[in-house]
Amino acid sequence: MVTSEAIAHVVVSDEQLEQARLDLLEQRGYDGIEQWAELLGEFGRSEGEVLERLRHGIRRRSFIRERFAAKAEARFLERKNELDQVVYSLLRLENSFLARELYLQIESGESNFADLAKRYAEGPERNTNGIVGPVSLTQAHPTLVEKLRVAQPGVLLEPFRISDWWLVVRLERYAPATFTDEVSDQMCQEMFDAWIEEETANSLSLLASGTTEPAPTNDFSDFSISR
Repeated sequence: MVTSEAIAHVVVSDEQLEQARLDLLEQRGYDGIEQWAELLGEFGRSEGEVLERLRHGIRRRSFIRERFAAKAEARFLERKNELDQVVYSLLRLENSFLARELYLQIESGESNFADLAKRYAEGPERNTNGIVGPVSLTQAHPTLVEKLRVAQPGVLLEPFRISDWWLVVRLERYAPATFTDEVSDQMCQEMFDAWIEEETANSLSLLASGTTEPAPTNDFSDFSISR
């Protein structure tokens, strides 16, 4: 309801609507506009309902860009450390002596990280040849994040302890986040979500006080339009 009210003023052109139809067909695996009727049959919806949903998506994207694009880069800079990604090799072991022994085997070239991970790792990295990522740095333990931030790619770190585990780690690749169009859209979406949450909370407060009533909404949960 809050979203619909906010985007109601946005104009949708015929060209935008036609492109949205083509995009939806492509997402669903259809070859072209001549299969539009088949797509409607798949949804079990009338053409009017589907087109209105497409218009809603176009209005929503246009509103998000218009309202938040100017602030996207500032938000990106605030969150850059969270958006940086890493790929690293990991061996997680309970036995400190084994961790040291495997570290020495890798360091000397006697064994490779992937083989030892498959054989000895005691965490889920055992199923990925020891490779973790690409993942955001914020997903790792703070101690591991600190070490990865200062590590050089390809340099094996000496075993260190986190809680009950001994870790052998090698940074494979560090990928600092850059402000691309895709990232800009992500930042805009995050700001929009926060704004909607705030506006929804305000609306719920009004509803609780009995000063307004919620508007009916259409349920299109059986299909989505990602663009």
